[in-house]
Amino acid sequence: MGSPSTGVCGRVRRGGARCADAVIERAIPRTGELLPVIGLGTWQTFDVGPAAYLSRADLLQRFSELGGRVVDTSPMYGEAETAIGAMVADRGLHDQLFFATKVWIRGKGEGVRQMNESFSKLQVPLVDLMQVHNLLDVDSHLETLAEWKTEGRVRYVGVTHYTVESHSQLERFLDRGIVDFVQCNYSLAVRRAESRLLPMAAAHGVATLINRPFESGQSFREAARRPLPAVAVELGCESWAQVFLKYAIAHPAVTCVIPATSDLDHLEQNMAAGIGPVPDEAARHALVDAWERG
Repeated sequence: MGSPSTGVCGRVRRGGARCADAVIERAIPRTGELLPVIGLGTWQTFDVGPAAYLSRADLLQRFSELGGRVVDTSPMYGEAETAIGAMVADRGLHDQLFFATKVWIRGKGEGVRQMNESFSKLQVPLVDLMQVHNLLDVDSHLETLAEWKTEGRVRYVGVTHYTVESHSQLERFLDRGIVDFVQCNYSLAVRRAESRLLPMAAAHGVATLINRPFESGQSFREAARRPLPAVAVELGCESWAQVFLKYAIAHPAVTCVIPATSDLDHLEQNMAAGIGPVPDEAARHALVDAWERG
């Protein structure tokens, strides 16, 4: 590995045969393991049948070729776990990817059953990150996951939600030393996580996964008639998708952002946000000013 360089924050590596460009990585605070800052969400996009199977398998393979590792899914996402497991097996990608899934059910016993099903659907002997989805019956599942982490069945444990209103609930787990990751919503349009949740995660050594960087597409609708601001062009952004992702990864407490897509061109754009310069504080403020001005 060559000497790392940085933008404003975050380490980079040379992806060798998998990716010719510098891929920005961040360390998981608990272990120092490095993850690329752009991952892949699978809500709605990987709940597919035979007709879309090949195109999604191609997308997942391209994600890996571009240096991506983190694939985030859930039993809540229909057949996504099953599809991902089959695609990864077909393309021989098990060793390249970091699997993050969730438990989303009431009852400790039911949680054990559902998580075991996730192992089977993903076709993996262990899950890199198991998260309690939307804090449903969170204490019961965290008790199980503490045992499973000790036994080596899961590598990391996390909690998730997707609303601003949930941030105070997520915060109460950060100082208890029982979670390695917290997943929350954060975007250029909705920046509430900057005020408490992200700084608290950093202070307590908890990694972060960021969902809703595009606000489920609403940010694109708002940006449709806006030119890219000058600061975005200076950062090498060619699309609003890259602006939104660059803004998110510029926060030093952000470990990985997980945009979902079913479009190969959009994937290429998203992954390009994970290379090149990272906005410094002045650039972040300029992006906010440009967004607020409309």
